[in-house]
Amino acid sequence: MLGWLPLALLLFDALAGRLSANPIQEVEQRLGRTALYFLLASLAVTPLTTLTGWRALPPRRRALGLYAFLYAGLHFATFVALDYGFDLPEILRLTGEKPFILVGFSAGFLLVPLAITSFDHFVRKMGKRWKRLHRFVYIIAPLVIVHYGWAKKGDLFALRGDILQPLLWGMLVLLLLVLRLPAVRKWVSHLRQKITSVKSV
Repeated sequence: MLGWLPLALLLFDALAGRLSANPIQEVEQRLGRTALYFLLASLAVTPLTTLTGWRALPPRRRALGLYAFLYAGLHFATFVALDYGFDLPEILRLTGEKPFILVGFSAGFLLVPLAITSFDHFVRKMGKRWKRLHRFVYIIAPLVIVHYGWAKKGDLFALRGDILQPLLWGMLVLLLLVLRLPAVRKWVSHLRQKITSVKSV
């Protein structure tokens, strides 16, 4: 239900006439941000499990990743169909002028094999290759942040109001990636066990 809630709220706002003066742009941006939120939530599962020991989180990772793919697909479809009416020459011209579109497309393209192989059949069939393939998320997340920040039409290194939010999300991505490093995970897990043992005494 939570996975579908952002889409339901977007549809409700559209039907109620509560979108901005540029409704297509708002729909496109909201779908993109929602895809980012779900992608980061899926990336946060392992660090949060390491920090808390909460074993109910890992089974939710696949659903979070698939919702990220869903909203990324809707974000792309809105851009191609509603924003530019399937005008491929215009889209290609715009991509040449605004490289952030190519960065976003690259992130979405890399998400496709992850979504297709997210089912149990592929997990069993691919074995160790499945894990190697799904490590592409470590590339996808930074690409999404670059796409988001660049789309703000500002300098990625200028701490202006319109670029600050992507930078903050980028810092979160960096933290989540650091927490996934084997040495860091081992240290955090050891620290959590020590704290738990002290509490039990």
